[in-house]
Amino acid sequence: MMWINIKRIVRTGFVNFWRNGFVSLSTVLVMTVTLFVIGSVIFLSVVLNSSLTELRNKVDVNVYFVTSADEDSILSLKASLESLPEVAEVSYVSRDQALADFKKRHENDNLTLQALEELSDNPLGAALTIRAKETSQYEGIAKFLEGRNVLSKDGASIIDKVNYNQNRVAIDKLTQIIDSSEKLGIAVTIILIILSILITFNTIRLIIYISREEISVMRLVGASNKYIRGPFMISGIMYGLASGVIALIIFYPLTYSLGRASENFFAGINIFSYYVSNFGQISLIILGTGVILGAFSSALAIGKYLKA
Repeated sequence: MMWINIKRIVRTGFVNFWRNGFVSLSTVLVMTVTLFVIGSVIFLSVVLNSSLTELRNKVDVNVYFVTSADEDSILSLKASLESLPEVAEVSYVSRDQALADFKKRHENDNLTLQALEELSDNPLGAALTIRAKETSQYEGIAKFLEGRNVLSKDGASIIDKVNYNQNRVAIDKLTQIIDSSEKLGIAVTIILIILSILITFNTIRLIIYISREEISVMRLVGASNKYIRGPFMISGIMYGLASGVIALIIFYPLTYSLGRASENFFAGINIFSYYVSNFGQISLIILGTGVILGAFSSALAIGKYLKA
């Protein structure tokens, strides 16, 4: 008996979907726009995160050592920094490497190179480049370096300079941008979901209003609330699936046309390649969102008539 009821509910849901062709088309179009916007938020989030990651990688703190600092002391400090939970990476640049890099940067400046050759010893000290996991953690790393008693064998400090204060303004601004963008992304997503539910709810309520006499007859003959609600839930799921498929189809040529541009302007990420390589996950999100919106909105809309 239960299987028969399920078949009837599914069949009635399909009939309602095709019978109310114009209203169904309007609902699908509205939900397609909604899912398209949600999908666009996904792509914008990927592009934004990629750009922010690129910016994070360009921000670091450099520790410059005096020329008399011995390598063992520097490597010991490097190991201490790497043990900090907020540190992502520490790179060591030896004095010889620093000199080679300096010569390469000034390979077209003969005057500077000649002046360097006149010196009897390498004037450059070794350095450590520190990259934090989050931009907000650089201040803590700088305080660690300032509070640490880093001494050489003869009792003199081996640290010449830490450039955190010079980069502090840029680091603070980048931290604010990252925090604001994350909060804005969450807020926009929540607003879109609420608007989607409201739009879909009102559209599906129109379909239920058209079928109000049919609902009244079903209640008079003793149909249960589940039996009455079922066909509209099936219709809502069909609206979501159809809208999701259309949105996915639209995204293919759109991301293809924008792929090269996004690769050139946004940290090398090609949104078409991202769409193709993550098609399964994106499809699951868009189709799943469409199904949930359709079913949930239908359940809310039919609830009014079932309580009447």
